[in-house]
Amino acid sequence: MFITFEGIDGAGKTTILDGLCQQLTDKNVPFCRTREPGGSSLGLALREKILYAAEKLDSRSELFLFLADRAQHVAEVILPALKSKMLVLCDRYFDSTLAYQGYAQGLDLEELRFLNAIATQNLLPDLTFLFDLDVKISLKRVHGRQSNTGEIAYDRFDHETMLFHERVRAGYLEEAKLNQNRYVKIDASQPLEDVLANCSQILWERLAQ
Repeated sequence: MFITFEGIDGAGKTTILDGLCQQLTDKNVPFCRTREPGGSSLGLALREKILYAAEKLDSRSELFLFLADRAQHVAEVILPALKSKMLVLCDRYFDSTLAYQGYAQGLDLEELRFLNAIATQNLLPDLTFLFDLDVKISLKRVHGRQSNTGEIAYDRFDHETMLFHERVRAGYLEEAKLNQNRYVKIDASQPLEDVLANCSQILWERLAQ
């Protein structure tokens, strides 16, 4: 089973992934945890350029960096793990490209779907958790994370306008409507323990099917 985790920054994806992976480890369920960008050996190099480039990237240059990362990620990490009967948990996948480069930056959505299909070899997630959160709350969390952890710098998307992040959120919600068979929307404004409990229940129900 291939499960992806999507949502605007600050929605709690990584924290929930930590909790779910601990549960899987405790129950001896074989799994592969990965992320985009940066889930492959090539992706590690591309991640720095994509997220922390000093120069302003053209939206199409940014897109093709993400696609290169994704193509290698699917070929090198995701497909081999799935063939080995492992559960794959991925922090962001092609829905992020639709939300950020499509809905927020204005690139053609149908072209993005076509290019993503090539990069992913038409690999769709079986389940996508969408962590939905008010943009003001998400940005407050991101800024708080910076202060509490002493992270060196925000990534480029953290510097975008409130309107940009609103468009990203709206894009995710639209994709959730279009793909109700695989999307599960999670209210990320709840306490993290409640969000984890909700996601855990859904995960174990799916695994039992």
